Amino acid sequence: MLKKIFSVLLIFSFIHFSDACTTILVTKGASADGSMMVSHTDDNEFADQRIVYVPAGSYGKNYSRPVFGSNCNYPRIVNKSRAPAYNTPGHKGTIPVGYIEQVPRTYAYFDANYGIMNEHQLMSGECTCNAKVMAIPEYGKRIMFSPELSRIALERCKKAKDAVILVGELIDKYGYFGTGETLIFADAYEGWVMELCCSPDLEGGLWVAKKVPDGEVFVAANEFRIREIETDSPDMLYSKKIFKMAEEYGWWAPSEGKLDWLKTVSLGEFHHPYYSLRRVWRIFSIINPALNLNPWVADSFTEEYPFSIMPARKLAVKDMMALHRDHFEGTEFDMAKGIAAGPFSSPSRYIGKYDSIGGLLKMPETKQPGAWERPVCVPYTGYSYICQARGWLPDPIGGVMWAGFDVPHATCYMPFYAGVSDLPKSFQYGSVDKIDRSFAWRVFNFTANWAELKYSYMIKDIQAKQNEIETSEISTLQVIDTEALMLYQQKPENLKKYLTNYCSENAEKVIREWWGLADSLIVNYSSGYLNAKRPGERAGYPQEWLEKTEYRKGPAVYGKPAN
Repeated sequence: MLKKIFSVLLIFSFIHFSDACTTILVTKGASADGSMMVSHTDDNEFADQRIVYVPAGSYGKNYSRPVFGSNCNYPRIVNKSRAPAYNTPGHKGTIPVGYIEQVPRTYAYFDANYGIMNEHQLMSGECTCNAKVMAIPEYGKRIMFSPELSRIALERCKKAKDAVILVGELIDKYGYFGTGETLIFADAYEGWVMELCCSPDLEGGLWVAKKVPDGEVFVAANEFRIREIETDSPDMLYSKKIFKMAEEYGWWAPSEGKLDWLKTVSLGEFHHPYYSLRRVWRIFSIINPALNLNPWVADSFTEEYPFSIMPARKLAVKDMMALHRDHFEGTEFDMAKGIAAGPFSSPSRYIGKYDSIGGLLKMPETKQPGAWERPVCVPYTGYSYICQARGWLPDPIGGVMWAGFDVPHATCYMPFYAGVSDLPKSFQYGSVDKIDRSFAWRVFNFTANWAELKYSYMIKDIQAKQNEIETSEISTLQVIDTEALMLYQQKPENLKKYLTNYCSENAEKVIREWWGLADSLIVNYSSGYLNAKRPGERAGYPQEWLEKTEYRKGPAVYGKPAN
């Protein structure tokens, strides 16, 4: 027993990852228009921020599918057979960690650091979680990690429950490595939450899945959310070895009753108290304030939030955008308040040299001098999306991905139908370590960074532009839906081209307008002035902030200290 425990801890101590995300699932009974919605923020800004179109494929017999490891850095994959955008010049092909048998046909899907949505409206979301055991890949023994699992599910499945079953089978057969993970799978009618981690015997893996009741909303933010495993429930699926492993390693005994998944496999909060669960509290409190949830739950081991809740009013896609732009505004944790927000009330908090953030686990020897609040919206977000599955429309039209680059509070979400034949080149080519204005991500990243110079002023301009464009897009989408449905019924061969042209033209228009916004911010707020109405109009600093500085004492005079 001691030998087994030592081997697990040894592997655990040599691994760390750097992803930290928030993911939300809104069931159709909880949404304003009856769509299912899945959202995700990829909070790892210096990873590969491309959003790539992976085409459908047809394969002959005895074809093997390569399985790649956990790389999120640019380029995340170099493999021209996966997608044209993954044929990256100047980079060697990615070496697989293993192979699995390929199916005769795969579905087209949108891909990033994790799979997003496929042509049949199947959607996926993700967040990294803390687990007792992590392991590195081992060829032929542990080859599956959450990014490839989400992609394989989108390649092969149409329904959420089928995706869960497939992922479970892949873990059981090929083994799981890496961090603890939450994967969400949802189709137009139901949504499932799946939580995964390595097994302490380092073979196969441990996993559990739970269906979210219709009419409710689920949130995950870097901590497992599933508790007791109901072995007789049709709305739960799980790896059969979890009970054997938990008992063998002393994590649980049958005499204790039902197995609590979170307590059994997790270490609790990801980095520090409130890093994860306060985001869950915040989103739940926004969508249903009457629940009066306690914001001071430091760890679910002792006190827990509900797995999912009913919102006070049904949520629209604009509500989802707002949730991902939140910094605890109006609460005692408001990131735009206090001295840390600076003179212009910025909610952004930059990562210190010794801070533990994202999926970078805080090891016992790591010294962390303090911590900031961790809101949903952080400056190190690389991209985010809200996907909708609308069952009353055919799959090519019903599925929509609303994609936004960089930090949500400074981005503009752009819609893409599941039935497009490609994404804009500006989405699929480019890296964050180069100033490349042809890469869509760059304009949103620049705007976000420039706004930090005078945030309280510039964010108003950004929000006005967001509201203008996103409101127009939502309205226009209703017109496109109608015209696309007519094409689907009368000239289906023209549908893909129609949808692709609209989505690409709209995206490029948004990008042009955002560069225009960026230019106006440079002109209007240069050198500390307010130049929009009258060049050179002074802004100065807010009086409240000046009172906290040395301003009133004045400068030192003739080498003497200020009074």
